[in-house]
Amino acid sequence: MADSLTKEEPAGSTDRPRPVPSAVRTVMHAAGVLTRRIMLLAALLAAVFAAVELLPGDAATATSERGESTADLAERRRLLGLDRPVLERFWDWMTALPTGDLGTSARGEPVADLLAHPFPNTLLLGGLALLVTLVASVALGCWAAARPGGRADRAVSSSATGVLALPEFVVAVALVLVFALWTDWLPAVTLTDADGSPASWEMLVLPVLALAIPQIGWNVRIVRAALADEARAPHIETAVLDGLPPRRILTHHLLPGALPTIAAGIATSTGMLLGGAVVVETIFNYPGIGSVLAGAVTDRDSPVIAGVVAVTGAVITGVLLLADLVRAWASGGRT
Repeated sequence: MADSLTKEEPAGSTDRPRPVPSAVRTVMHAAGVLTRRIMLLAALLAAVFAAVELLPGDAATATSERGESTADLAERRRLLGLDRPVLERFWDWMTALPTGDLGTSARGEPVADLLAHPFPNTLLLGGLALLVTLVASVALGCWAAARPGGRADRAVSSSATGVLALPEFVVAVALVLVFALWTDWLPAVTLTDADGSPASWEMLVLPVLALAIPQIGWNVRIVRAALADEARAPHIETAVLDGLPPRRILTHHLLPGALPTIAAGIATSTGMLLGGAVVVETIFNYPGIGSVLAGAVTDRDSPVIAGVVAVTGAVITGVLLLADLVRAWASGGRT
């Protein structure tokens, strides 16, 4: 009987680990990535406080009025907490951050209220630019990949390389010259409604294009390279030998395989779009966080600068996490 039991239940069979479901692996991977990015954001916020501390002057001096005495400045520093160590001020600000409290500006206004109107405008500008970047990059990348080595491929690739080298402010100035000053087709500056939003959709066109054009150049090259790598896969060669139409091969085989790389490129562009928005908003007088950030730097206002970095970093972290989930889904849960 002992021998039969041994044959029926091989030794060590009950100790074999069970495979972890792909969904659980994806969630665990996303949690780890999110934790690391939150820690990186916290380190960046600490660097912001330290950098402002190293600037000449302080918030009390920058926001003081003419004729204030030394005693008045000392009292202002005390009220702003500038008489306390920077690490203590940073710790107090960070511990209040999870509750949504971004602190108070040097002029006495809650930072959350200060960003309540400009930040959604910046998100609108960056979101539209990201959408234009995605559509144009995929379309141009697919067009070039469909004719490898041809005239269209060479034209798209060379144009993307040239556009990629242009900073946002150069593109913005060129767009203003062509479409506002020479042709008078679009407005050069942004006017606002009573609620602080752009008065018309036409005022969004040039800022969106100024942000999107350099990122289109970057992502066209990524899409083109991803499709070229995927085209060398064995299943693509099999689809071609089976006589499938080129359009079906592109939409059902090439693009799904290239999706993880494309998602990573688009997610990377999110940070560049929001960073470039500060410059573009200044050129077009757009009512976003660019003017708020510029004023905060002038005022040496650490809570406002850190608040802008925190909300922007949260958006970028969310987009990067979404890209990681898309890549995991496209690769069948392999992280």
